[in-house]
Amino acid sequence: MSVSLGDIAGMIAALAFAYLVLRTGSVIGKAGQVLDEARSGVQGVSEQTVPLLSQVTDTVASTNEQIVRVDAITTNVATMSANVSALTSLFAATLGGPVVKVAAFSYGVRSAFGRRRGGGKHRKDG
Repeated sequence: MSVSLGDIAGMIAALAFAYLVLRTGSVIGKAGQVLDEARSGVQGVSEQTVPLLSQVTDTVASTNEQIVRVDAITTNVATMSANVSALTSLFAATLGGPVVKVAAFSYGVRSAFGRRRGGGKHRKDG
């Protein structure tokens, strides 16, 4: 049995192809492990994200309720301010003039009594 140069070249080519297949299988196996790790990482993130999104939704709903309450309070305060302004204007219009007249009259009476008691001198209150 004689081995020719072509048989040796074929044997070397077959061994090189077998080595290439072995290395490619190893690389594919490692890539599969990386994909498994990535899948478990994504699954962990998904498991933690769903409850977090639920909590965020609850927080946003609660915040919206509080904003509605603050808006109602603000509206009530604005209404109260308008009512107080109207009441002040009404008081000034109806009682402001007479109160000033009564104050002037009482000052005049006090001044008159003060002059009588002081012997005709005008007394200044300080």
